Amino acid sequence: MTSIDIACDLHDRDETGYVWAYLDEARNPSLIVPGAIVIAGEPDAPAVVEVVDVAETPTGTLVHLRPLPGALEDYLQLVQRATAAA
Repeated sequence: MTSIDIACDLHDRDETGYVWAYLDEARNPSLIVPGAIVIAGEPDAPAVVEVVDVAETPTGTLVHLRPLPGALEDYLQLVQRATAAA
């Protein structure tokens, strides 16, 4: 089971074309800022995403997310290679 930074349904897209979530669904809201790369979705179906924007709405703070290509494990391998080379 993977620990996620912000819970969302990765199939829900709004009129912007981005996946959306509410900031109050974040484990640590201070991590959810534009440009941040975080883990989103559900613990049994996580994805690496970029935070596109965070906006106040009448229903709460809305976060737009752009899923990045590849599986979570692909990014782990990337980080392991990068840290091994340093």
